[in-house]
Amino acid sequence: MNKTFVSLLLIVLASLLFTRCSNDVDLYADYKEITVVYGIMDVSDDTTFVKITKAYTGPGNALVMAHNPDSSNYQFKLDAKLLGVKNGAGLEPIVLDTVTIYNKQEGDSMFYYPKQLLYYTTEPLDVNAVYTLAINTGKNEVSAVSPLIGNMTLRYPYNTIDFMNDHAVKWRSVKNGKRYEVKAVFNYREFLPGTYDDTLNLSFPLETIFSSSVKVSADAEGGEDMELSYSGESFFNELNARLEVVTGIERWADNVDVIVTAGSEVIHYYIEINHALAGSLTQEIPNYTNINNGTGIFASRHSVVKSVPLSGYTERTLIEDYHLGFKFKTK
Repeated sequence: MNKTFVSLLLIVLASLLFTRCSNDVDLYADYKEITVVYGIMDVSDDTTFVKITKAYTGPGNALVMAHNPDSSNYQFKLDAKLLGVKNGAGLEPIVLDTVTIYNKQEGDSMFYYPKQLLYYTTEPLDVNAVYTLAINTGKNEVSAVSPLIGNMTLRYPYNTIDFMNDHAVKWRSVKNGKRYEVKAVFNYREFLPGTYDDTLNLSFPLETIFSSSVKVSADAEGGEDMELSYSGESFFNELNARLEVVTGIERWADNVDVIVTAGSEVIHYYIEINHALAGSLTQEIPNYTNINNGTGIFASRHSVVKSVPLSGYTERTLIEDYHLGFKFKTK
């Protein structure tokens, strides 16, 4: 599960737990059930997960109470479903089942150690539908609405990617997408005689070529030409810094994966609000949510990947001008 979004969920939970109060108020007399929802739909995923928990209060140390699953988990399976509408017509409801995740490590999350309950479905989602998440907790009807995000068109790189000059990754925004994050991953093969029994397929993200990895579209209607510049020089500098020079090593450059991820407006505003105030002790974090009768987010995202080889000039420069063991490919 995406760590960024999990961290943001904890911020929301913290804002619910650590509220200002007077010594004259009975904290537990006015308890109100607050359902906390986290769900991100991606039309390309084979499984859609939704985390449904609750805020809690009680006597004693909140961190100690957090280790008790009953503090944040409902003690029974909730009635949770996805209701899709396409072209004004309702689709067959998708009833969410439950699964318990047991591989949490101590320290990963104080709220869900050593296990956590997730709601899920393996039913395919229709990219042209708008989905309502409907939850009945027995006390409240909780809901949220989100459209899906489809494929977008990457306009650069084309058949190869060039790092001899500065360029830009270019794409056209997609309907329902607002926030776009761009990454690039360099793939290569490596063989060291006497050490490896076979050629290794390796890769690492190019972390320095982009001065910023995020672009925001003017609206969520789609069709906007967008681009994010990258530095060609930074590509060579990063390879030179990250790859160890070893006598006798042989390397071959493979494709560069360019990944553009679109997030819906809910994701964009959720991240922006929480990042703007992260670490601030003087401002109260607003509880941005699109959950009716609860808190959290229900949103969508989608990634496209274009895998392209280095341009001929880039590969030749890497081989001839940098002593990193790169070789020309042979048939």
